[in-house]
Amino acid sequence: MFVCVVLFFLGGCADNDPVIGPYPKSGKASWYSAKITATGENFSDKDLTCAMRKTDFGKYYKVCNIANNKCVVVRHNNFGPSKYLYDQGRIIDLSRITFSRIADLKEGIIKVTVDEVSEKAGNGQQNTTP
Repeated sequence: MFVCVVLFFLGGCADNDPVIGPYPKSGKASWYSAKITATGENFSDKDLTCAMRKTDFGKYYKVCNIANNKCVVVRHNNFGPSKYLYDQGRIIDLSRITFSRIADLKEGIIKVTVDEVSEKAGNGQQNTTP
């Protein structure tokens, strides 16, 4: 019985597989909430953070809303969105505060570009222009 339970949970981990190959530089973004991140940190809606289907936690990314050219620098600390949503074009989930800096929360999903930036660029974590 124990072996069956372990195999069930291991089989269900397929959704946690990171993207193989180059990560898309443009796609859809949404905002989300959680309790604990994949890095073990407590999630905070007040932190400029994101979830991506990559495992390079701690890196910084500049996320720009294509519709209004508003940008923000975020720290990658969580894994997501789900494989199902990723396969539909959702490449990044943003904390509530992050999303609100580049779009109205009521929009829910926006088109964005995502570019890796240096850690130094991420230290200020303020709104930027493209």
